[in-house]
Amino acid sequence: MPAKIPCTVVTGFLGAGKTTLIRHMLQNANGKRIALIINEFGDLGVDGDILKGCGEETCTEEDVMELSNGCICCTVADDFIPTMEKLLERENKPDHIVIETSGLALPQPLVRAFNWPGISTKVTVDGVVTVVDGKAVSEGRFAHSVAAVDAQRKLDENLDHETPLSELFEDQVACADMIVVNKTDLLTAEEVEALSAKLKAESRDGVQVVKATMGALPVDVLLGQGIGAESDLEARHEVHHHHHHDDDDHDEDHHHDHEHEHGHDEFESFVVTLGEIADPKGYSERVADVIRAHDILRLKGFVAVSGKPMRMTLQAVGPRIETYFDQPFGAAPRQTRLVVIGEAGLDRAAIEAALVA
Repeated sequence: MPAKIPCTVVTGFLGAGKTTLIRHMLQNANGKRIALIINEFGDLGVDGDILKGCGEETCTEEDVMELSNGCICCTVADDFIPTMEKLLERENKPDHIVIETSGLALPQPLVRAFNWPGISTKVTVDGVVTVVDGKAVSEGRFAHSVAAVDAQRKLDENLDHETPLSELFEDQVACADMIVVNKTDLLTAEEVEALSAKLKAESRDGVQVVKATMGALPVDVLLGQGIGAESDLEARHEVHHHHHHDDDDHDEDHHHDHEHEHGHDEFESFVVTLGEIADPKGYSERVADVIRAHDILRLKGFVAVSGKPMRMTLQAVGPRIETYFDQPFGAAPRQTRLVVIGEAGLDRAAIEAALVA
């Protein structure tokens, strides 16, 4: 049976920076073919036009689909499922699907929809990414412009829930596998640390909280979380039992996105090279300990195991580690090479020493 196509759900309020994050991802997709489902409605059909104009070979015009009949969590059956089925029927299937929800959408009903017959065998939720406006949240406002959010609420005729922003925010955090604290350039280092710690405390165990400016996240960090969120709905239940939500995301900073192409200053990566490993299971456990101790986001590479002609692939998302033997080393040198990815400030010497020990 063919592998399921991974889907990343990007949620967060109007103006948090969802579109900027997605545009940055498309520009740095490294050849991955990405399809986008954008939840647009009302008179605000701006994001789709901007993203269609991205001209990336990894995301052509036919790869961008807009859902413009209202909030995605209120129109799952009529809008989202048929769009997904259409996408999955295509011959040239995408490598990855990214769904940008409307800003007032509850992520839970959308994740639940991945269990529908017809799509459950073909796609899986790779992870739910919640983008937060660091400045607004640290000031207790949740969204950059509450008035703009309210205007969107009024535009959506299909909206069947009236939910205070604070409750909506809690539901977006409860469902997240990764929380992106965006606009960190508008806060002091102390404010960023305090907000990150607070969000980590309010989210489920294992949820990664990362910091970003202008949504500039490495694609390796954003995609490939391998969570399977649709099988884990109990853990991410709605904190508040209202029905669904509305709004939609037009970053206030669209007009100057391209003037501020931030690099990945908040992230760093390096390679650790060592010899053969005698005990792969024990080594995997040590790698998990190093990841926990240093808050490493991703670790991946190949391990040379003594006495085995095949190389062992090792991939870690946080401390969750997957290993399998994939192909013979052949003429390649029998060595272990691991790429470590994390937020800037990793203690490289200590991590290398622990991985090589």
